[in-house]
Amino acid sequence: MFIDINCAQEKKYNQNTYGDYFLSRRYPDTGTLIAVLSDGLGSGIKANILATMTATMLLKFVEAGADIKTACEVIMNSLPVCQVRKISYSTFSVAHCSEDGEVRIVEEGNPQFVYISDGVVVEPEFTVIDSDTFKNRHMHIYKLQLKLGDRLIFCSDGVTQAGLGSPDLKLGLRRSGLIKYLLEKIKENPDVSSSELSKFVVRAALNTEPDRKAKDDTSCCVIYYREPRRALIFTGPPYHQEKDSEYAHEFFNSKAKKAICGGTTANLISRELNIPVRCNNVRSVGKLPAVSQMDGVDLVTEGILTLTKTVEYLENGFNESEKNAAYDLMQFLLSSDCIEFMVGAKLNQAHYDPNLPIEIEIRKNIIKKMAKILEDKYIKRVTVRYI
Repeated sequence: MFIDINCAQEKKYNQNTYGDYFLSRRYPDTGTLIAVLSDGLGSGIKANILATMTATMLLKFVEAGADIKTACEVIMNSLPVCQVRKISYSTFSVAHCSEDGEVRIVEEGNPQFVYISDGVVVEPEFTVIDSDTFKNRHMHIYKLQLKLGDRLIFCSDGVTQAGLGSPDLKLGLRRSGLIKYLLEKIKENPDVSSSELSKFVVRAALNTEPDRKAKDDTSCCVIYYREPRRALIFTGPPYHQEKDSEYAHEFFNSKAKKAICGGTTANLISRELNIPVRCNNVRSVGKLPAVSQMDGVDLVTEGILTLTKTVEYLENGFNESEKNAAYDLMQFLLSSDCIEFMVGAKLNQAHYDPNLPIEIEIRKNIIKKMAKILEDKYIKRVTVRYI
């Protein structure tokens, strides 16, 4: 099973930064994922610092080998209490997930998460641990076994308290209102992604406010166990030319979505499989050539220039006016979960053309950088194979 995770956030109206902080990391070697959602006291810079510190410390504790329960207990007993409001400086939810469906969850102060299985909300049992340091502070600990199609939804109190004091929702949206929205959305679209569902929850919370402005920092994290969406990208000719046919057939016979990056690579596959490459008559956008078409392949682009620009988009975002081949490749990658690169190791002299921009890196380094961004920023599972 693949763990599809995403978090949508909206900062409090008139604030320059988020008072909630979300942090997650995937560990391919062990098939596990850790996610932390922390809510700092108040809003703005102070809340952001408190939430960031809490989430980062929790993740570092677990990465260092501490049991998740022990790590959370240390944090719970360490966080000070505001002397004015008499409440904790930050609250948190932590999920430690494995690809076989085993999940451990610890919550302290955040709204209780929602567990949906087969379109029904499940209310799992939990253990309570009281703080040794602070009165009225305690953690809820859950141990779950999820199956394909199950979802976990975490949120900050900006969601459950949305609309608080309004004529229709005097007590706010509350957890019951959140559950109603979730069940309706999943019934309407059973395969809704974590990204879409988390954004839907945040929008729904904002829509409960009379002026549609967030009265508090609002965050929603969704974890969804589903079949992985696989993608295969072939770029660069293989080092051993006599293996061209073998790699071309391997690529074409894959059941994953397929993309080719590079004119030489596209011509190689066209030659070995006798499938023509059709050039697009659409004019190039900026300095990037337009995409081409090949039967049985989802996307065909130019090589180094397009890959370099795609890395830039993944790292820094993109301009809406530049919907070019790099944008198409970025969308192809982001719509996939498990991404494999077949990278040809044969030297291409075109990479050293003095007329090309100086910032262009050789193919291997571009792919290496792209893989790291996809893993760290977008929580994708990426493998790179040099051929």
